[in-house]
Amino acid sequence: MTLKALIFDVDGTLSETEELHRRAFNQAFPEFDLDWNWDQTLYRRLLNVTGGKERIASYMDELNFSADHPLRARIPEMHAAKTRYYTGYVSSGELELRPGVTRLMSEAIAAGIEISIATTTSLANVNALLEANFSRQIIEAIKIIGAGDMVEKKKPTPDVYNIVVEQLGFAPDECIAFEDSRNGLLSAKAAGIPTLITPSIYTDDHDFTGAACIVSDLGEPDAPNSHIAGFGIGHSYVSIEMLQNSFNR
Repeated sequence: MTLKALIFDVDGTLSETEELHRRAFNQAFPEFDLDWNWDQTLYRRLLNVTGGKERIASYMDELNFSADHPLRARIPEMHAAKTRYYTGYVSSGELELRPGVTRLMSEAIAAGIEISIATTTSLANVNALLEANFSRQIIEAIKIIGAGDMVEKKKPTPDVYNIVVEQLGFAPDECIAFEDSRNGLLSAKAAGIPTLITPSIYTDDHDFTGAACIVSDLGEPDAPNSHIAGFGIGHSYVSIEMLQNSFNR
């Protein structure tokens, strides 16, 4: 099978964004007269729920908010406030891309391989990250973005990947997904897409059984990654050549 497309998750995969998301949630809560403070331990657990609005609702469930509590109707408003803070952080340059991301995307463009995105985060968050961290060449090459606000059911269901693959027009096994979490892995696998995992600071304890490859990060020629499992043994960084070799076996 020929490799035709790379499909990237965003949060934790392109960049270690989750800490900024956590800060943004905490900054938004006081606007709604809430004294909530999501520390890193709590947020690690809350990340098992995909989607920011869903995460707030789940936390309300934990606190035994009634189903008709007035604050539940304000969840979209709360999430919009959080998004405003988050995109402000990103636009001001507070994020760095993870190792190898820009290099691998540039290699894909040179090889004629499509680049796309499948994420549970909002389109506004995706665009803020792209504009602040990627070259115009890469931004223009990413023609298909599947975001969380485009599907009814988020990861671990395959919906967002199904949308992206359908728009690409390729078979799922002609693509490879890049993820950092178990929910992302389950989503991509359910869509029939081989998945490469780069665990992030909030997902390093997840079960990645079934991943095609697990590495510490994508790596660089002068900054090798660590191979954990799957294909790619003997390679010190993830390259288009390495991915194509695994597909052509």
